[in-house]
Amino acid sequence: MSLGLFLVTIVMGLTIGDLYANPPLESTIQWRGIHMLTGTSAALAVLFVLSIAITYFVGTSRWCKEVTETYKIDPQPLLQSTHLKRRTFPWCVAGMLCMVGVAALGAASDPGTGGKETAEWATIHLGGSFLGLAFVAWTYFRVWLNIVANQSVIKQILEAVAVIRRERGLDAESEPAAAAATASSEQM
Repeated sequence: MSLGLFLVTIVMGLTIGDLYANPPLESTIQWRGIHMLTGTSAALAVLFVLSIAITYFVGTSRWCKEVTETYKIDPQPLLQSTHLKRRTFPWCVAGMLCMVGVAALGAASDPGTGGKETAEWATIHLGGSFLGLAFVAWTYFRVWLNIVANQSVIKQILEAVAVIRRERGLDAESEPAAAAATASSEQM
């Protein structure tokens, strides 16, 4: 969705009209405002998605550490999860900085700032937008690959925990049911 919003913003920018005419049409100025708001929304959406990815890795990495220490299982999956987190973080930050860069190029091309060379920045902003869209899509792909790999690590940990719980005679599935049955019988 965030990439779609980014693409819509680019299309809107291409259809604004001549902002550099003297004076620009009122409809052109209004369309520019809508383009700027949509661009801001797209940038925030991308930042949100990448922030969720960072939060996911911080949370799952912490979970892996706590479970590994609690059950005293092989720390290799924990190390893999930590490695995946550290590989993902730079991609997320790069995608975020890319959006800041595209927005800065847009601001540089805005004739409303009163700058004399804003028209020259419009082409740079357009090129930066297309490159930014491609780069953010690539960061999403890289982050997605790392999330899939991390899910595999989590599965390894869960399997190791299941073995330990069976060996100790603990049944993770019946405990909540037993607790619920005890609670309902106490209420009667």
